[in-house]
Amino acid sequence: MASSPSHLSSGSDLEKREKPLSELTLDKPAESPYLNDALEKRVWRKLDLYVLPVVSVFYLLSFIDRTNVANARVAGMQADLKMTNHDYSVALTVTYVPYIIAELPSNLLLKAVGPNWMLPTMLTLWGIVATLQGVVTSYSGLLACRFFLGLFEGGVFPGLVLYLSFFYPRQRLQWRISAFFSCASLSGAFSGLLAFGIINLDGVGGKRGWAWIFFLEGIFTVLFGVVSFWLLPKSPAHAYFFNENEKNYVIERLKDDGATGKDASVDAFSWREVRKAFMLPQTWILGVVLFCDGTVLYGLAYFAPSIIQGLGFTAARAQLMSVPPFAVAFVTATISAFISDHYHCRGLVLIFSSVMCVIGFGMFLGSQSHSVQYGSLFMSIPGTYIVAPTLSTWLANNAAPHTRRATAIAIGFILTNSGGILATWLLGALSPAPRYTKATIVLLVFSVLMVLFSALNLGYLWDQNKKKRVIREGMDRSKEDPSLGDKSAWFEYNL
Repeated sequence: MASSPSHLSSGSDLEKREKPLSELTLDKPAESPYLNDALEKRVWRKLDLYVLPVVSVFYLLSFIDRTNVANARVAGMQADLKMTNHDYSVALTVTYVPYIIAELPSNLLLKAVGPNWMLPTMLTLWGIVATLQGVVTSYSGLLACRFFLGLFEGGVFPGLVLYLSFFYPRQRLQWRISAFFSCASLSGAFSGLLAFGIINLDGVGGKRGWAWIFFLEGIFTVLFGVVSFWLLPKSPAHAYFFNENEKNYVIERLKDDGATGKDASVDAFSWREVRKAFMLPQTWILGVVLFCDGTVLYGLAYFAPSIIQGLGFTAARAQLMSVPPFAVAFVTATISAFISDHYHCRGLVLIFSSVMCVIGFGMFLGSQSHSVQYGSLFMSIPGTYIVAPTLSTWLANNAAPHTRRATAIAIGFILTNSGGILATWLLGALSPAPRYTKATIVLLVFSVLMVLFSALNLGYLWDQNKKKRVIREGMDRSKEDPSLGDKSAWFEYNL
């Protein structure tokens, strides 16, 4: 963080810190922003206390409600509904089709409708559908529930990434995205523990234990969705926990950082900006990584309990043994996010975590020992849960203005969830348990591709920054077209 200018740390420092922001000069280049230390600490602390926990619970519930079908499967759902492995893969695929279709329009509408209305509405609706999964008595009923679950939940992750970019400057973003995305890994641990306890309700009310998994977890989502209408602010300007000085400070810091346009009209919706997002090289380079990681991530999220059960554990024990790898993933994702934000090294973190996946799948494929195969999950699961938030942040950091960034994020998640569709078949009908040999080979190859394309994107962005530094020499920034966004000579790509 840049140090405060001397005139802000003089003997009259306290007076200046409490002046309206308009009296402080904040229209400096991004390389040397004027920072107000007292406000700086206060506004991010407030956002971390009021916004981040709500967003984190959103994603925790999203991931639990989408992937608890894996726990229900192990608890007897597949047998009770007379489903084959092929049917299970179809049910997962049905979730992803509307999920993918909803992502781009959802992100483009988020700012216009208002995230304070749109996100809680999605949460409440998918919670109702998630609960109804507990009353299905046929395979067709499950398919209907999975379709609407995907439709209502489709915009949540890209929407949350975009929503956080409304509040945090780029270099403060990954730790926050990782904080809520770590809830995905936490949900893997939490879901296993919940399922282990809930299946003991088998027979209560005439319902099987797997039905109670859907009932209890879905009802909590509905309740939190209703409450969240009063918890999420629309933007920094509408944050109920900020005073006017704090609101103005955050708005100016975001403008100074390049996270929002200096001119409000630049951030307005336009189809021209949507098209530009499709032309960004970094979107498509990272798109390959996002597709590969989506396959790895959802393969492990949906099939970890089944993989562990295939190592010789009972159904109940498999639920419990799925907890430790996801708990480790939560810790490592949080640590890596701090390193990435603090040392500005998203590319290196991404390469390192992808290598973890390579090692994990190599261990699972190359060993016949159940202990080694279980141990491999402590590399592959944490690895992929570090990759996902790092990718999301890197993509959000390097696209501007708003519509271009919203579109780029949506493209990334469309590719991620397309990988999720592949995962449902790789570890479902196409690669038999317990070895999952074909699937493991594909996931290993995809992990190698993640390493290579992460390095390619790092090299590309480094080269672009080098060219921008040359362009800036002797150039008057005030004469530059404000609509250039990330193509501006003063927009430094985050490495």
